[in-house]
Amino acid sequence: MLGYLTSSLSLAPPLLSFNSSSLTHSPSTSVLLRAASRRLVLATKTQSLTTMASDEENLGNLKHQLAKLFEASLKTTVPNEQDLEPLIAACTGKFGDYQCNNAMSVWPRIKGKALPFRGPQAVGQAIKTNLPPSEMIESCSVAGPGFVNVMLSSGWMAKIILKMLNDGIATWAPRLSIKRAVVDFSSPNIAKEMHVGHLRSTILGDTISRMLEFSNVVVLRRNHVGDWGTQFGMLIEFLFEKFPNIEDVNEAAIGDLQAFYKESKQRFDSDADFKERAQRAVVLLQGGEAKYRQAWAQICGISRNEFDRVYQRLGVKLEEKGESFYNPFISSTIEELADKGLVKESQGARVIFIEGINIPLIIVKSDGGYNYASTDLAALRYRLNEEKADWIIYITDVGQQQHFDMVFKAAKLAGWLPAEDGKYPKVSHVGFGVVLGDDGKRFRTRSTEVVRLVDLLDEAKTRSKAALIERGKGEEWTEKELEETAQAIGYGAVKYADLKNNRLTSYTFSFDQMLNDKGNTAVYLLYAHARICSIIRKSGKDIDELKRTGFLVLSHADERALGLHLLRFAEVVEEACTNLLPSVLCEYLYNLSENFSKFYSNCQVVGSAEETSRLLLCEATATVMRKCFDLLGIEPVYKI
Repeated sequence: MLGYLTSSLSLAPPLLSFNSSSLTHSPSTSVLLRAASRRLVLATKTQSLTTMASDEENLGNLKHQLAKLFEASLKTTVPNEQDLEPLIAACTGKFGDYQCNNAMSVWPRIKGKALPFRGPQAVGQAIKTNLPPSEMIESCSVAGPGFVNVMLSSGWMAKIILKMLNDGIATWAPRLSIKRAVVDFSSPNIAKEMHVGHLRSTILGDTISRMLEFSNVVVLRRNHVGDWGTQFGMLIEFLFEKFPNIEDVNEAAIGDLQAFYKESKQRFDSDADFKERAQRAVVLLQGGEAKYRQAWAQICGISRNEFDRVYQRLGVKLEEKGESFYNPFISSTIEELADKGLVKESQGARVIFIEGINIPLIIVKSDGGYNYASTDLAALRYRLNEEKADWIIYITDVGQQQHFDMVFKAAKLAGWLPAEDGKYPKVSHVGFGVVLGDDGKRFRTRSTEVVRLVDLLDEAKTRSKAALIERGKGEEWTEKELEETAQAIGYGAVKYADLKNNRLTSYTFSFDQMLNDKGNTAVYLLYAHARICSIIRKSGKDIDELKRTGFLVLSHADERALGLHLLRFAEVVEEACTNLLPSVLCEYLYNLSENFSKFYSNCQVVGSAEETSRLLLCEATATVMRKCFDLLGIEPVYKI
């Protein structure tokens, strides 16, 4: 644990110790197995989102630069073997930084042919021998059945890190093969408040959008709000009862929209006459009756304002294209599907039968009404044809997996999507688990109500502010500094506690855990960043001048380990994009902080003979941390 996290960021020598066990512990076996498993998956991928861009474009991506070298070696080693993609994986052992794992897979293809190899190790030796000269490689060795281990040049690594400091972190952005993506996320229902259940979709979608945008993809952030359907009949009819003069309707007059919804639902369930009027109102609304359209627009506007206030607090940007937007396109979508012979009649409904699934996809209900499948098919067709998306990503809970699987398969049957997985344009459903309370059930208030998202954010900020005041910051800082820092830490803690988990799993919501300044939390990481900034300030040196005139040297083992981790940033972002897993980036960020702690414990910075180089390494670490925070939608803090 960083020593300064236990009390304050005083610069007294005892508090500069980074020797606490929580920062220098060895990773557990399960962590190592998970990391090894992920590296294996990535090393054996047959298709990637990343193009083999030029060396200049891939300066920050070690794996791609090595892949180009090994690609040349493979062509020399086995010139008659086609479609050999270099299998490059990061190493965790002492034998190298990266490893080429092609020998084992090449050997069965060439065994028995007139080639001078007697086994995979001989193939590995030849791959090593045929590597083109490169300043990035210090040495190579062959281990086991042909694994080619690569040790990178420390001088080259230092040069690339210094180049990033001068040219900007954007030079380390992945270069993906896709150009345009639609990310469909958040998607609350009109007239209902955003609650903790919307948290995961909103911040997962924002982070995935940010990572793709950083990777130079044009991202269309879509908020597919529930702003159309039968519920609007009861809302509009109840509105007319309470406000006979529609011009009197405004946000202040309606008050709590959630309470308004509940009242109208109670009337709908208990009053047969009201229910009948509400059902007629739906018909009039969908028929375009001006009075009903106006009432609908006012309800949507009030609800939208509430959503926007939450999005502003979270720093999330979205463009609304709700159910009502796609409604005019549904009939032509169904007509096209019918013309292709995909639509069948079943028990009065119009459906599409999907091979391998025992229930049909209903696209027109037996009463002639449309449903989610109708809207989602129309939206998918629009996004492909009008918005020209290469990749469409839907972020909802795992419970909707089968629905989207059926919609995607229907789109393939229609020829809108390629039949083969992995080809573009493509679609992906990003499922996520639920947020749990201490009782292991869905997170709710003591009165069993869902937790409002605004209340959750308020509580996080309040607790964060109290912790800062307890540290004495209320006397040291202005009220503005206190408020801004409390908000950055509080909101960041909520986001990171969610994002660090594998999105497919559920997790238990705990303010105490997420606001802890020890362990893998946003608080710890934000404090770590502030500490690095403090070290640079304490030196009194102009860091921009050092970037222009100084040199970076990675001579100490811990300097080199930190530098190597920094250089793996680009491939980690690519992995997180490819697999749509922000938790991968969180794991990288936490390990970066751990690497820095070890470096700082063993390498004096200020006042040392290597001060300039080590200050530049501090600045590089802070730069990469800030970009990680930015991709996760977290505001960094610079002092604490």
